Amino acid sequence: MPQMQKFVRDPAAKQLQEYAAKHEDDEKSITTNFGNPIGYKDASLTVGYHGPTLLQDVMLLDELSHFTKERNPERVVHAKGSGAFGYFEVTHDITKYTAAKPFMEIGKKTPIAMRFSTVAGERGYPDTVRDVRGFAIKFYTEDGIWDIVGNNTPVFFVKDAAVFASFIHVMKRNPVTNLRPDYDMFWDFCSLRPETTHQTFITFSDRGIPRSYRHMHGYGSHTYGFVNGDGKFHWVKYHFRTNQGIKNILSQEAQQIAGEDPDYHTRDLYNAIAKGDFPSWDFYIQVMTPEQAAKSAYDPFDLSKVWLFADYPLIPVGRIVLNKNSSNYYAEIEQLAMDVAHLIPGIDISPDRMLQARMFAYRDTHQYRLGPNYSQLSVNMAYEVHNFNRDGYGTIYSQGGAPNYHPNSFEGPENDKRALALTPVIPLQGEAKRIDSGNDDNYTQARLLYQRVLNDEERERLAENLVDWLKRTASPIQKRAIETMFDPVDKTLGDKLRRALFPNEEFHIEY
Repeated sequence: MPQMQKFVRDPAAKQLQEYAAKHEDDEKSITTNFGNPIGYKDASLTVGYHGPTLLQDVMLLDELSHFTKERNPERVVHAKGSGAFGYFEVTHDITKYTAAKPFMEIGKKTPIAMRFSTVAGERGYPDTVRDVRGFAIKFYTEDGIWDIVGNNTPVFFVKDAAVFASFIHVMKRNPVTNLRPDYDMFWDFCSLRPETTHQTFITFSDRGIPRSYRHMHGYGSHTYGFVNGDGKFHWVKYHFRTNQGIKNILSQEAQQIAGEDPDYHTRDLYNAIAKGDFPSWDFYIQVMTPEQAAKSAYDPFDLSKVWLFADYPLIPVGRIVLNKNSSNYYAEIEQLAMDVAHLIPGIDISPDRMLQARMFAYRDTHQYRLGPNYSQLSVNMAYEVHNFNRDGYGTIYSQGGAPNYHPNSFEGPENDKRALALTPVIPLQGEAKRIDSGNDDNYTQARLLYQRVLNDEERERLAENLVDWLKRTASPIQKRAIETMFDPVDKTLGDKLRRALFPNEEFHIEY
């Protein structure tokens, strides 16, 4: 009989052993949630061996009443995720663009929390599905919480929140069959909204399935505003470029991993940090002046478009490093609440339609999931909070006896002069009406990606991945998708998809 190869356990598998080793000299008694000692844990209080369980079994009631409430509602999007903690360190001076506290001096370090995620699936979904990945960072600054809530792609499928919920619906389960993905729903929507083309090309490229969270870039995606100490204003985009190198998983291997280890990315991140192989990303910005924005050939606030590096080169800022796993996943990662509305003086928002809507939606969903005082949970709390919000479900920090109204005569908090000075004055004009931006140029940047960025092998795999999804939808939707999404980008790609999907039909092809 051949000798069995020794199985090597990774740090994630040995977590309980490591805990035991650190606490072997501790003497602890079991208690209720209120600290009351429990004499015997492993049996209910009953009337004899076969008698009924007594209502006075406080230990049992304490445990069961908590157990039935252990899970909050999951996030509507980005439900499945992993996270860790670390720091942001400034390596280059950008104070000519912003007076935000984290950037004030080279070498300054700011504590951070990060969460990575898939977008469409539920909490139990495999990590290696073809999907966009969330890339979110929480900075614990002297001016409070600053969150960058982005993705591993610089663009998104839609650019107006009026159609965002519909797009997420087509990525979720069919409300009748309860199955996902529903290919008819997905391709029907995308082919009717060609603004989805750019993101579709990225999602069905090799980068649609990263090798790990460590091996992908991150992006703020939206356009933001920077204000410097003199009140000068610039538009910016955030980029985080992995120092581990870009690595991806091809479709067949991804499907195999999904069956064998659905938590593949979660396990990889935990083990890397536990082994001291701390993942890091270099932080860059792109900068555009208001004058350049006014003259731009494309809308600089359009979430379906990038700023070309040739016009707006990357400017180095610093790096982010993850060097600490969570001590409890639920408390520190599942309850981690990111919000694009968490901004600090020196950083502001833009007219990006999706960003404007997210300013409301994130706070609303956190209050639904975690309660009105989610900001008081330790993982979400700022160093100092002084305001006039009080009470509510789950209150932890009630600000002592400070007045809960403003103005007041009793030493309550007052307006911050620095924050006021760093608030930009932006002139606005126009008519209030609904303007559909979905018909802007949806193909030029997708064409640059397909023809100039991808090599021949990557273009071939892109076509194969598209066919694998398109072949599962109805024929009229297949034809519409080719005509409205792929022909306008590159006719050779459109004809390649036709030949694969309709091998028995004849086409007149002109080049």
